[in-house]
Amino acid sequence: IMTLVSIVQMNSQDDIEANFKVIESLIIQAKSDDASLVVFPENFVCFAAGKQRETAERFEAFEQHLQQLAHTHQIWIVAGTLPCPYRPDGTVVPDGRVRTTSLCISPERTEARYDKIHLFDVQVGDAVGGYQESKFFEPGDEVVVAQTPFGNIGLMVCYDLRFPELALNLRHQGAHLLTAPSAFTYTTGQMHWQLLLQARAMDSQCQVLGAAQQGLHGEKRQTWGHTAATNSRGQLLDIVQTEGAQLITVPFDLEEQAKIRESMPLMQHRRLLQF
Repeated sequence: IMTLVSIVQMNSQDDIEANFKVIESLIIQAKSDDASLVVFPENFVCFAAGKQRETAERFEAFEQHLQQLAHTHQIWIVAGTLPCPYRPDGTVVPDGRVRTTSLCISPERTEARYDKIHLFDVQVGDAVGGYQESKFFEPGDEVVVAQTPFGNIGLMVCYDLRFPELALNLRHQGAHLLTAPSAFTYTTGQMHWQLLLQARAMDSQCQVLGAAQQGLHGEKRQTWGHTAATNSRGQLLDIVQTEGAQLITVPFDLEEQAKIRESMPLMQHRRLLQF
């Protein structure tokens, strides 16, 4: 059962309407490639430091707009990430913080919501210097797998890629594909982006779809880009080597994946070691 999936690279800015024009044009392109799914990067609707809470107030409007696009174009969307002011149970996130939320949207409705678990509190040798996501964001605490007609999607976000136990947990819960909407810094992306996508695919025997932000956002923030996809063996299927908004479309074959997993039954061989 072969499906085509598209993975997007964007250079989102703080102009939401301009970003949405790009988003729709990329959905149309994915559809023209016969893709069943299109995956967007982190902060794809608005990339603006310090504006998370303001943007989060429009979460429901953005979600409705994306649902409408999924319905109009009859395509599944992994809506990169949006800042959300409330938790999955509806309670408001305290202290003026928000959640980093990735939605899986079918042509009918939102099917799943994942809130980024691992927050990027890291010193990086770039123009920004240090990042402290926990100051603005509250971490999620639920592992989420979305069911689709073409396979189960394990939802991850950016920094989550550095934690193999999350990918393994998603595989354990039935994931066939892992999506990783990201905005890797230029410095860390250059070192580890491609390596992490391939490593998580190798660990979990899932196909990994890494949608990336690329370029400058405002004056200081620079992201690495290189949107890419791997197969379930950890081999690179395709990677974007140029700048700007674009996408790649790759095949996903559930039967081929089943054969890979049978020939090397990692999940059955795993011995759980305690930390």
